Amino acid sequence: MPKSKFVSYSINLAAALAVYLLFHFLFSSGIVSRTLIDLFTLCCIFATAAVSLNLSTGLLGELNLGHAGFMSVGAYTAALITLAAGRSGNVGILLLSLLAGGLTAALSALVIGIPVLRLRGDYLAITTLAFGEIVKVLMRSMKITGGGQPLTGIALDTTYTIGYWALIITLIVIYTLIRSRHGRAIISIREDDIAAEACGVSVTKYKLIAFSFSAFFAGIAGGLYAHYAGVLEPSFFDYNQSVNFMVMVVFGGIGSLTGSVLSAFFLTLLPEFLRGIDTYRTLIYSVILVFLMHYRPSGLLGQRELSQRGIARVFRRERLEAQPISGVGGGRAVERENVPASGSAERKADSALRDRTGTSSGTPEEPLEHRMKGRR
Repeated sequence: MPKSKFVSYSINLAAALAVYLLFHFLFSSGIVSRTLIDLFTLCCIFATAAVSLNLSTGLLGELNLGHAGFMSVGAYTAALITLAAGRSGNVGILLLSLLAGGLTAALSALVIGIPVLRLRGDYLAITTLAFGEIVKVLMRSMKITGGGQPLTGIALDTTYTIGYWALIITLIVIYTLIRSRHGRAIISIREDDIAAEACGVSVTKYKLIAFSFSAFFAGIAGGLYAHYAGVLEPSFFDYNQSVNFMVMVVFGGIGSLTGSVLSAFFLTLLPEFLRGIDTYRTLIYSVILVFLMHYRPSGLLGQRELSQRGIARVFRRERLEAQPISGVGGGRAVERENVPASGSAERKADSALRDRTGTSSGTPEEPLEHRMKGRR
């Protein structure tokens, strides 16, 4: 690994650790209420689901409206494992259940993805939507998942620490995947799948890879939610929840992982902050969304990421704007190229060119017969 990349990754991890320590201090010292701590944990869970959906929708370019179905598979799998173990508060059992929930969701994505990913556009969206509804009906019909009743008795083991670091790991894995050779193949499929296949990219293989990774992290988000809520109801993982995740992806910027995180936090906290005005809460929420999407149609970050380079560029622009105003007319000092004030370097170069060719650099060269005329 190059030294510059190692330093960049180290700075990112240090920044993630600093943010965690800041929130940990606020939460443990009692400055922040328990309600806000629970909201922060829920934001991390939804941000994990939104980032995983951005992999299949924003980076692969396939419209997935059944993302809540994969989240449901992971949630029920993780909940059933912890209920069978009967050990609440055991972090090892929790991590094992989350891993099992993610693998089960990835396996379901492989099973449905082999026939479904041959479709495109609206047909694929309708098929994934149907998958989400089928999963909801199955969870209601099986006795092991509670049948028509909610699945209760799940240990409340998801803390803000687990939710936060699960989000960070999701970002690291998906970002590393996208910057790899496989990630470039996935992005080439999004740009033009026919051209990518003509260049030797196995379109079906890489679609399955992206679809499975997306479902895996959606399953982990579902397992986190199961141990956050303590109760699972199949109606929670319906079409509306898939649309909510899609809104988070579009609002943050299709293809921007950090944009999905910001939008997930914003769209999860906004209804809670508007809870005091129940009569107009939905109206204000909708107006804010329409207003922001009108002035930011590409999302909060577009296809860019909240990176060190972008932050440095913002500070550099502010420093340039803060430079003192100079000049008679009050114009701001503008950086210019290093041009000699006296022009002596230009005159020397022009003289050397005239000695070699008999012409000047400021005028076009004359034909040879014209230059030799009168010298015979």
